[in-house]
Amino acid sequence: MTVETQSGQRTEPVHKLVAASISQDLGFLLAKLHAAGSVLNNRALSEFDLKERSYSVLILAASGLEPTQREMADFLSLDPSQIVNLVDELEKRGLVVRAPGKQDRRAKTVTATAEGGKLRKQAAEAARQAESAVLAGLEADEAAQLKALLRKALWGHADA
Repeated sequence: MTVETQSGQRTEPVHKLVAASISQDLGFLLAKLHAAGSVLNNRALSEFDLKERSYSVLILAASGLEPTQREMADFLSLDPSQIVNLVDELEKRGLVVRAPGKQDRRAKTVTATAEGGKLRKQAAEAARQAESAVLAGLEADEAAQLKALLRKALWGHADA
């Protein structure tokens, strides 16, 4: 896999270091793949004035599941204050709205506006292309299997 650094430089893998035991460490491999994907995702999403985190909030807001800010924070493994800031940013742009929760009026649900739903659809294609670039070394069935295994590891079943 060719890796892009934060400065945009493309580097070939350092084959000599692949022999190090860390290349067998799951945490290292996941972090390395995530880092490479983040660079490409953020570049692709910049066209829509989004980054991975704001895009993730927009996707959840457009899911029809009416997530609360707390649920988003838990699901995305972010501090609640980070979610508040991300929702504030998207709300100022007219992409999402907050509403009192149905079960707990103190909890705020976040829902995409029509404009937010439209932007999410456009950005989703750019994100899919970035994902394809990150997983270019895998066949389509291998990429699907990788995602299924990760869902299974996280939530106990592959079809989550």
